[in-house]
Amino acid sequence: MSSSSVSLTFIFLLLVPLLCSSATSSSPSSDNITELFDNWCRKHGKAYASEEERQYRLQVFRGNHDFVIQHNHMSSSTYSLSLNALADLTHHEFRTSRLGLSASAMRIKRHRQRQNQNQSLGANVQNLPDEVDWRAKGAVTNVKDQGSCGACWSFSATGAMEGINQIVTGSLVSLSEQELIDCDRSYNTGCNGGLMDYAYQFVANNGGMDTEEDYPFQERDGTCNKQKLKRRVVTIDSYTDVPSNDEKALMKAVATQPVSVGICGSERAFQLYSSGIFTGPCSTSLDHAVLIVGYGSKNNVDYWIVKNSWGKRWGMDGYIYMQRNTGNSEGLCGINMLASYPIKTHPNPPPPSPPGPTKCNLFTYCSSGETCCCARQIFGLCFSWKCCGLESAVCCKDGRHCCPRDYPICDTTRNLCLKKTGNFTEIKPFWKKDSSKKLSSIGSAFEEWVM
Repeated sequence: MSSSSVSLTFIFLLLVPLLCSSATSSSPSSDNITELFDNWCRKHGKAYASEEERQYRLQVFRGNHDFVIQHNHMSSSTYSLSLNALADLTHHEFRTSRLGLSASAMRIKRHRQRQNQNQSLGANVQNLPDEVDWRAKGAVTNVKDQGSCGACWSFSATGAMEGINQIVTGSLVSLSEQELIDCDRSYNTGCNGGLMDYAYQFVANNGGMDTEEDYPFQERDGTCNKQKLKRRVVTIDSYTDVPSNDEKALMKAVATQPVSVGICGSERAFQLYSSGIFTGPCSTSLDHAVLIVGYGSKNNVDYWIVKNSWGKRWGMDGYIYMQRNTGNSEGLCGINMLASYPIKTHPNPPPPSPPGPTKCNLFTYCSSGETCCCARQIFGLCFSWKCCGLESAVCCKDGRHCCPRDYPICDTTRNLCLKKTGNFTEIKPFWKKDSSKKLSSIGSAFEEWVM
């Protein structure tokens, strides 16, 4: 063997350990990933039903970890990814649980607005401010979390109505997504998807809507509470569509108030977004609804300030900056394609007077917010009443129990309230309140049963 061959062999033997060491450092060991996953579970309060489920989630987490590391090593990227609160979901699970912009509702809308879609092209933006942030002006509520309910459309719509209500009245009121999910059923389908325009029309037709505090989010479809539907705390007059693919018109609208938009939010990078200006890549197949609350520029890159509905543990405390002025008329992820906002010019109605007692018959009353239930009847006439401590409840035939309107089937043998969901039966147990009440006109004590 020649001396040069010996030298090359010697150099190669010296380099092999270094190459192996470098490869190992870029691929964390199984123990390191497990520790990282355990810490992530503690941070996000995650627990799994079985060890098999936990091991499966660990493998999903590992795949997302590798995707995050690969992206963040790209020096040219303007945004970063992280193992956020969605890091134990596969991309398929993420797409089927965290979106909710209705494709069928969009087709109906597009058909109706074709004749007007070019009416505002070329909007004048010369006198608009360089930066707008409606959060700093007090017109944006806290970031909310839609969970696994595909009702992003309702969160986008309430966000826009909360914004214009604050701008017009000076009062920031968090509105009820659950009211829209339960009650707006002409075209929207609750947790199965919807469109912001139909939500605006519903609120305008109803003469207003209730607050989130009074009609809280349940992360599932429910039965419309007709009594709370009458609590019209915030009103709007109508709504307006921003012409499709007109970024100047969209910018002008955002300078006036927060604006609802549809985007493609199903990309894996969108799932694991952490910070910076998101530049894609992403398609323009709209499947998610969000709220633009401002715009700005950084390092010569223009962006929209977008409020999402996946909680504060996603993105920048629930927000994402999305690139603006991309040169594509449809905008990044289709953000210019489907924008609309509510119109409000009138003040809200005065707060309603506190409700009075519930009247059972001419002589008998229950307290406000309770339901009169007949305890004893003869030939169809009630001779004795009890007060159920639930509003708009279902009275059970035994005269002793009641069930909430969402679980209307009484099973008095097992002390359960039931409801049918497809082929399944959901249950809730009765529980007994440790107090007794008297009917105002009868004066006899009885045991009150509530959920």
